[in-house]
Amino acid sequence: MNWERVWNVLRWVLAVLAAGFVGHFGRVLAEWIIHRRARRTEASSPERYAAELEKKRVKAQMKLEKKRIKAEAKRRKKEE
Repeated sequence: MNWERVWNVLRWVLAVLAAGFVGHFGRVLAEWIIHRRARRTEASSPERYAAELEKKRVKAQMKLEKKRIKAEAKRRKKEE
């Protein structure tokens, strides 16, 4: 058995394993980037923006209503 041949085979095996490793994680990275971009595009759509504005408006309106009720209760308590 010639050690030079064994070393040559081992080098090829290591090269194939390294290429597989790089290829796999490169593919995973590319899929992650595509998914992230799709999510960003979806998040910046006009419909989503309008829905977020409506949600904020409703939340602010509920907050004002809560303050008004609290102030009314406080005023009634003072009158007693």
